[in-house]
Amino acid sequence: MNNIIIEKFDAWQTSLFTTTYPQHDEQKESLQQLIIHQAQQQEMAINSQVASTAKHALKESTLDFLNQDHSLIKNIKQFIESAVSYAAYEANAEYWPEDATFTAQVIESWYHVTENGGYHDAHSHPNCSWCGIYFLDAAECDLDTQNGVNRFYDPRPNAGHFQDPGTAYLNEQGFWDIAPQNGQCVI
Repeated sequence: MNNIIIEKFDAWQTSLFTTTYPQHDEQKESLQQLIIHQAQQQEMAINSQVASTAKHALKESTLDFLNQDHSLIKNIKQFIESAVSYAAYEANAEYWPEDATFTAQVIESWYHVTENGGYHDAHSHPNCSWCGIYFLDAAECDLDTQNGVNRFYDPRPNAGHFQDPGTAYLNEQGFWDIAPQNGQCVI
């Protein structure tokens, strides 16, 4: 085995990025009141009408939440677009030309107002190069009880089909749980 030269490279990598909204503490209460007011006005629990059976004990807005003409919403949209731009740059720096410039634009956005024990089943976001979650109020989220936890699954659906000691590295962590924190944005 001493004569064998092996080069390791990581394929199919999915990066997660986190950041915190600097104005969260000063804007949280007003933004929360705005969202709760809108959620109370909804005629249906899932206004987006997307995957209604996958969502339990929560309210979801239409898919244009961050397009509203409201200063608080404009501020959070600007923060999210900046955060996504930075994450995309970090992930692609070695592939893009040095003078490359771009601006991320949020195309779809919505809120979830989730009751205790509410959840959204496993799902994906096809035709999206970048997705993010902003946590306004983590409330009673907890990793130990898995209340409010966001679980990200290994994107390689067939990676764990055959299991033996030689594939242990594939199955050590087939998911990543993130406990929401107030003001946190996960990209």
